[in-house]
Amino acid sequence: MPADYHTHTPLCKHATGSPEEYVSAAITAGLAEYGISDHAPCRPEPFDDWRMLESELPEYFEWIERAKTAAADKVKIRTGMECDWIKGCEPFIEELNGKYPWDYLIGSVHYLGDWDFDNPKWLGKWAETDVEAVWTEYWKTYTAMADSGLFDILGHPDLIKKFSYAPAGDLDRFYEPVIDAIAASGSVIELNTAGLHKPCAEAYPAPRFLELAASAGIGLIISSDAHAPGEIARDFPKARELAMAAGYRETQLFEQRKRKGAAI
Repeated sequence: MPADYHTHTPLCKHATGSPEEYVSAAITAGLAEYGISDHAPCRPEPFDDWRMLESELPEYFEWIERAKTAAADKVKIRTGMECDWIKGCEPFIEELNGKYPWDYLIGSVHYLGDWDFDNPKWLGKWAETDVEAVWTEYWKTYTAMADSGLFDILGHPDLIKKFSYAPAGDLDRFYEPVIDAIAASGSVIELNTAGLHKPCAEAYPAPRFLELAASAGIGLIISSDAHAPGEIARDFPKARELAMAAGYRETQLFEQRKRKGAAI
């Protein structure tokens, strides 16, 4: 496979492994490129307990340099961050963009208001929630993120399904407006295999969303969302099958915020 761009480091406080171990795993998996994209800081700090602090950015840059040294000419190292889309975050995202010569930025929605809905800590809240309303708010938020134009890659599009809570009926009513927004933005989406190991037991996004994205000409990357070296490129053969079934024949590679196609 060409690349795995959505991966984490121990700085997010819920991942393990050294740069050398991740690089070794990427080489063993036969990747052409390994991308590092840990959870970016958020203000005000401490924002939560699953991301690096602003003061740890130099340590993040050092982690990246260690990975580059370990990689030598065996695998290309690409650099990014996974940035949370939260109301009013735009100036800070722009500030983060200027702190390093990133190859890409991933935008993700983990929060609806003050609820990080994919956090197992708050799983009980789902039973007290109007799922239709939550899904409506999630996709409205995701559309706003796409409209911002700040991100090269839009992360795990239907993360909202993680704990298998979904409204009844045809979900195209949620998908179609955001597909239009993503297509207009020029961003690409990721096919994220981490969902296969969550309660939803399905990659992000669902096959139907993937079909609509392919039909709309939206670019794709395949990602593991690795939080340990052993998760690098996890389930990529399955992801390739899903992508091909949806109509994709290529993924995207990024360098200095510019992309090019590569065969799946």
